[in-house]
Amino acid sequence: MEKQQRQDILTLSWSIHDQVEEAIRMHPASRADDNWQEKQRLLMADMALHLLQTALKPGELQKEKLVNNLNAILTLSDDYIDNVDLRKVSDSLYETHK
Repeated sequence: MEKQQRQDILTLSWSIHDQVEEAIRMHPASRADDNWQEKQRLLMADMALHLLQTALKPGELQKEKLVNNLNAILTLSDDYIDNVDLRKVSDSLYETHK
């Protein structure tokens, strides 16, 4: 990928990230609320954007950030995927990354 193309994608991702974070801040749901899963989906989108930014950031891939991004995505996704314990998978990321 060309340097300018990478930078264009990163710039666009920060713009989208700002919009998603604003939607999270404005979302009225709490854990006890029926709309909690909708807010969780916004949080997953936020973490996916962080993963994109980690992956495309110039220079060497920062493995600690990658592990943190994956941890967040797996943890938030756990409520949506029944046949795999994603929290356990997430925990194993930290065990093997030490």
